[in-house]
Amino acid sequence: MTRPLLIAPSMLSADFARLGEEVRAIESAGADWIHLDVMDGHFVPNLTFGAPVVRALRPHSARMFDVHLMIAPVDPLLCAFAEAGADMLTVHPEAGPHVHRTVQRIKALGKKAGIALNPATPAKMLDYLLDEIDLVLVMSVNPGFGGQAFLSSQLRKVEAVRRAIESCGRPIHLQVDGGIDPSTARSCVAAGADVLVAGSAVFAGGPAAYAANIAALRGASETGGASETGGAGMKTSAEQAR
Repeated sequence: MTRPLLIAPSMLSADFARLGEEVRAIESAGADWIHLDVMDGHFVPNLTFGAPVVRALRPHSARMFDVHLMIAPVDPLLCAFAEAGADMLTVHPEAGPHVHRTVQRIKALGKKAGIALNPATPAKMLDYLLDEIDLVLVMSVNPGFGGQAFLSSQLRKVEAVRRAIESCGRPIHLQVDGGIDPSTARSCVAAGADVLVAGSAVFAGGPAAYAANIAALRGASETGGASETGGAGMKTSAEQAR
């Protein structure tokens, strides 16, 4: 079965001097979600922005605000990002002592919950979380910086996560982030991904190029769908609005 492919441009690659305009531009260009990378300079070796920026951007788009929290400890800040307008909060198992409790807290705040797996974090980490979560994010680079090269070793993990999602029978999105371009997009979709986070591949060339860049990612992925290793795809909802 085929899965609707969602493109989630990463605002980490946008022009920070005009973020509101950039959000509106990528929405007009066909972005499905808005991906917001929050880094604290502690959990990852970079510092980006906090809840006030998410709040400031919220009026500029009705698209899903997909907020990836690369912060530790993460629990004390969940409420701030929920109140700022996040629709999805994705956390790392390593960012707090009790990730299941973190997921419960996100759901109690009325938000969708995601789990991010770093390159060295095994897919088995999801065994007791799949009944609760809405998204799995497989990091195909080590988190912290944009523009890194895609780690092809993570395709095996994408395949393993797709099999686990199919086994549990829930409509969980499978997202890949890191080094995504038209070539790696094809491999990720073939392995089972249905959401792609792309930074420079979307924002290269400025606003006039955004629609073509997003279309190139979708076009490169049209040959994807079921995993090339034999895993059948699961159709997921193409949720675009908040």
